[in-house]
Amino acid sequence: MQQAIAETAEASSKTIGFVVWRATQILAAREDAADIEVPSQRTLYRLFDKMAIGTHATGSATTRRSVNARPAGPFGEVPACAPGEWMQIDSTPLDVLVRLDEGIAEKVELTGMVDLATRSLPAAVLRPTTKAADASALLARSVTPELMRPGWSEALRMSRSVLPHRRLLGLDERLEHAAARPVIVPDTIVCDHGKVFISNNFRASCRYLGISLQPTHKASPFEKGTIEKTLGSVATLFAQFVAGYTGRSVDRRGRGLENGPLWSLPELQSLLDEWIVAVWQNRPHDALRDPDLPKRAFSPNEKYATLLESCGYVPAPLSGEDYVELLPERWQAVNSYGIRINHRTYDGRELAPLRRQHSGVVEKKGLWEIHYDPYDVSRVWVRDRRGETDQWITVFWKHLHRVGVPFGEMAWDHAREQVPDGTEEQIADAAAALLLRAHNGPSEEEGRSVKRSRRDRRVAARTRATATDRPVPDLPAAEPAHDEEADTDVGKVIPLGLFNPLANPWRRT
Repeated sequence: MQQAIAETAEASSKTIGFVVWRATQILAAREDAADIEVPSQRTLYRLFDKMAIGTHATGSATTRRSVNARPAGPFGEVPACAPGEWMQIDSTPLDVLVRLDEGIAEKVELTGMVDLATRSLPAAVLRPTTKAADASALLARSVTPELMRPGWSEALRMSRSVLPHRRLLGLDERLEHAAARPVIVPDTIVCDHGKVFISNNFRASCRYLGISLQPTHKASPFEKGTIEKTLGSVATLFAQFVAGYTGRSVDRRGRGLENGPLWSLPELQSLLDEWIVAVWQNRPHDALRDPDLPKRAFSPNEKYATLLESCGYVPAPLSGEDYVELLPERWQAVNSYGIRINHRTYDGRELAPLRRQHSGVVEKKGLWEIHYDPYDVSRVWVRDRRGETDQWITVFWKHLHRVGVPFGEMAWDHAREQVPDGTEEQIADAAAALLLRAHNGPSEEEGRSVKRSRRDRRVAARTRATATDRPVPDLPAAEPAHDEEADTDVGKVIPLGLFNPLANPWRRT
């Protein structure tokens, strides 16, 4: 029976009858099976009830795998004595439908980061699909103050909270118009093995900011239980009060939610940020109890203000170059025609000294480091290592003039599918036509309604939802590549005459 229960750890959930049958089969395979008397089925059921306690042998498969992965010894705990010393990050679907453009109603993913010492939520972002660039942007938001927004109550200002605003303002001028959410610089971040958090981009972002990344063991969500519980609390304390709440499972979901009033993605992000400042940061947390006052639970802001007395505060402002550093990177050659990324050509005058040259990075075989934004294909940034200090060169897309609306890789890939063997110009025109149709809405052609596929509308809606709330680097923007002849004065054009083979060539005119 123990062997039969152990076999269910990684298998799909089955009933007690199958485990009892499997136990009899294991017993029958023994050499001395003929001398063993098999108990009655009722006795085997009672035996299963005693031996399967705490194993979830017939329950949830995910819970059973998590229980089986736990260590046999006692649980340990790493103490966090300062804000940012230990932080945990995770991503999960938010149980709320949002209204994207074109009337598309979809769930979004919530990516958040919690501080173990204060239980604060220094940053949380909503995206249709979380990418590595979103996790890197979360790091930037953690070290950047949350500014007050129009419509927020004046009571949410940091100057009105328990945080020592007057003392912090002398160290960081950015806090003058900040909301009551602490600025925490991470020291160590604990994450799982999701592809977003173990990607090269997120690891490089952590190295650039001086953050230690500590992945947990595989299939061990209990090693980052704080962020798991925190994201669950967001669903309990915030999501269920939002229009379009779906519940955590299908059997808890209502009817006709997609037809009701739903928030857009930027509006829901603003509501989440306001809720974190107004509710979460001021709500007493049971894990924040002082040994001298065990009956009192402190709020995250109160705990942060207490630890600040002994740990201090060091601001970490980010510039435009820092935001470029946090974007995904790739290594490519700078050819005569420029840079080619996913069938797109980027070129500019600043690339002239770099064409067909060695970058100086031997480990990358002389390729150049290029950073790009997956939500905006209009430009890329090339690191110039020729001088004493590294500089970023902004290079624009060669056919940027064909598309006036910013879009990302998702819309570009979808346009490529519509034109499988098309040129770069044809794909750019297809992407522009997709976004134009999304903006104009359905039209009438030849007396019948022209309807686009659901995938076309979803791609357009997700593209527009992620094009407004990203940090924009404040680097000096380079001008798009254009013909040098356009800057010169155009002389009078004298057309050539037509050749007449029947005319007399010796005749003077």
